[in-house]
Amino acid sequence: MSTFRTHTISVTTGSTETVADLTADCEAYLREVADGGDGLLNVFVPHATAGIAILETGAGSDTDLLSALRDLLPADDRWRHRHGSPGHGRDHVLPAFVPPHATIPVIGGRLALGTWQSVCLVDTNRDNPDRQVRLSFLG
Repeated sequence: MSTFRTHTISVTTGSTETVADLTADCEAYLREVADGGDGLLNVFVPHATAGIAILETGAGSDTDLLSALRDLLPADDRWRHRHGSPGHGRDHVLPAFVPPHATIPVIGGRLALGTWQSVCLVDTNRDNPDRQVRLSFLG
């Protein structure tokens, strides 16, 4: 018989584009709910201007991701969606490139990530520094 547990964490991303590593939060949550078992962890950000990515952090990949997003989605006046700071329309396009969710296998109560993989919140919206992230475990 499987169980489903869910929990919301708050993340403050500040006033700059951010890649925030959530891996430690995910691991702490699994220690509480997975009981050493197998299952799936879903990470979901219920915001129209943020996404979840699995990538290496700390070696420049997080900065490279933000640079690539700036190249693909410049913060200029081309966007029809115009409220907020200049170029904010691109923030609403971000989830098409960095989806608002990721599902990670859990084996023995631990994330089954590769050696250099981290679970990250990607937030390019400087107008909303307070984010909620829902962690849901099915095991």
